Amino acid sequence: LDTLEEWVTEIFSEIPNNGLPKPSFGHLTQPFDTPEFHKLYRVVPIRKVHSLTITWALPPQEQYYRVKPLHYISWLVGHEGKGSVLSLLRKKFWALTLYGGNGETGFEQNSTYSIFSISVTLTDEGYKHFYEVAHVVFQYVKMLQKRGPDKRQVCLVWEEIQKIEANEFHYQEQTDPVDYVENLCENMQLFQKEDFLTGDQLLFEYKPEV
Repeated sequence: LDTLEEWVTEIFSEIPNNGLPKPSFGHLTQPFDTPEFHKLYRVVPIRKVHSLTITWALPPQEQYYRVKPLHYISWLVGHEGKGSVLSLLRKKFWALTLYGGNGETGFEQNSTYSIFSISVTLTDEGYKHFYEVAHVVFQYVKMLQKRGPDKRQVCLVWEEIQKIEANEFHYQEQTDPVDYVENLCENMQLFQKEDFLTGDQLLFEYKPEV
């Protein structure tokens, strides 16, 4: 570590610090509030596959990285057990898979907005009923919104996600050093100093109101 620190100091200490705060585009609110966004688009795929993707544009969530509310919502949406969206769609032979979430890339999460998408892989029969499939998804999201975060249930779900993410972090495979450094450099622009190594993976705080 001493040698590495010496190299870093030697190589990077001459780079001037202009003292400017990092840029924020938070004043550019609701970039997707356009007629083009509020539409249904049909795209002809190259492969023979039917996929329905519903995308919401949300207020920026990056300041909640210690809570990760979109992880919680994606866990509920992606649940496959009894009472889930996917279990209902499978009973009707309309869908094969379903997943939802935010890719946490610069496009999907930044200081202006956050994207949340739900993608459903449809059967041939499901493609014929894609309006009904979309309706079921919206019904489920509306139910979650109406019920709100049930304190006990939310805590249990959040703790389960927290344990899963912690296990994946502690037992992750070794990554390519260049990719690891690149990821750390990105984290340095997004998180507090103490969270550079863990801010993109671990859940730290339980805040149901978020």
